[in-house]
Amino acid sequence: MNDPVHKTVLANGLRVVAVELPHLHAGMLAAYVRAGSRHEEARVNGVSHFLEHLFFRGSAGYPDGQLLNSLVEDVGGNLNGVTTRDHGYYYTPIHPQRLEVPFAVLGDMLSRPLYKEVELEREVILEEILDEVDENGRDIDVDNLSKRALFSEHPLGQKIAGTRETVSSLREDDLRAHHDRAYGARNLVLCAAGPVNHGEVVRLAERSFGALPSGAAVRDTPLPERPRGPRLVAIDHRESQTELRLSFLAPAEDHQDFPALLLVRRILDDGLSARLQLNVVERKGLAYAVHGSIDTFSDCSVFEVEAACAPRKAPLVLAELLRILAELCDEDVSDEELRRAKVRHRIGLEFALDSAGEMIGWFGGTELFREPEGFEERVARLEAVTAADLRRVARTAFRRDGLVACAVGPLTGVEKRLAAAVDDAQGLPR
Repeated sequence: MNDPVHKTVLANGLRVVAVELPHLHAGMLAAYVRAGSRHEEARVNGVSHFLEHLFFRGSAGYPDGQLLNSLVEDVGGNLNGVTTRDHGYYYTPIHPQRLEVPFAVLGDMLSRPLYKEVELEREVILEEILDEVDENGRDIDVDNLSKRALFSEHPLGQKIAGTRETVSSLREDDLRAHHDRAYGARNLVLCAAGPVNHGEVVRLAERSFGALPSGAAVRDTPLPERPRGPRLVAIDHRESQTELRLSFLAPAEDHQDFPALLLVRRILDDGLSARLQLNVVERKGLAYAVHGSIDTFSDCSVFEVEAACAPRKAPLVLAELLRILAELCDEDVSDEELRRAKVRHRIGLEFALDSAGEMIGWFGGTELFREPEGFEERVARLEAVTAADLRRVARTAFRRDGLVACAVGPLTGVEKRLAAAVDDAQGLPR
């Protein structure tokens, strides 16, 4: 089969990736930029997210924000943007016969924003931030709390949207300076996937993004030392349920152990028969929701296990989550369990080949940080993983001294038991 992935670098340094999937009827277009809360000084925390909002308010070529969005919608698209800790991305569905408008609008809004209605957008963002704090201004978002505990004062520990104080103090000069620094062509990847032609994608990219200044690539601040745990972050908050999260620093996507880590996650959380759902919910009825996930960055990942439960059950749920993780550190998974995890993961990768959205993330988002691996290479790395590899990687990742636990909810009467369970971290390697 011919490789459907093609890459061209424009004269200004913009990387243009096309994933040709002629069997699809709809495509996706996305621009990825290495600009997130990781790349912000503490004083201007939230500037990447603020800038994301302002892009949709209008640009030099499309000064009316409503018109800017409706033009893309009229050709089948729907503009959207996301800011994360280490990058941002802007995307829209695309019709294969109506590509001119989404390319032109996306290129203009990212390269020539007008910084319109800054105060109005500031109020919108401050309203968003209220979702993450209680009536006293304390952070109650488990993701914010766990990342801060893991990364301390490192920029990866900052809030994506910023704080009420930093957002209130941001000025247009801050926004312009951040745009000038981060939105150069060398810091961007443009990717189109679906029934598209590489040559046409490059032509449209040159027309819409070719005048973008090259700029300099943004670099990531080196990681801090691994936190010394175990550590519990407990926030007593009036809610009907308690949220729990266990977090561990783990290898990055390009590390040789990452395929094993992916399979560990599948063994823990991949349907009703996976270990978390089976033990915590189905057999013991301790929680109504439980999940395992991996949050990836350029130089590390964070393995997370979380649950939502009745407050009185929180210590039992925490102990059960630790027991399940310890079991993976102490015993090899069965041949059948490993086989099933590999098959399920490969099927997921095969399904991704029929999704333009998955393809822009795989080959466009990854290109922002490193050379993406193809389907066969990714499958081969996965198939090579053994049960011994899983146990070794689990023992390396799920160490007692690397544990950060967060609990948010009504904790009166259970906080001491939670602290004791975390301090003991029974069964985790020391």
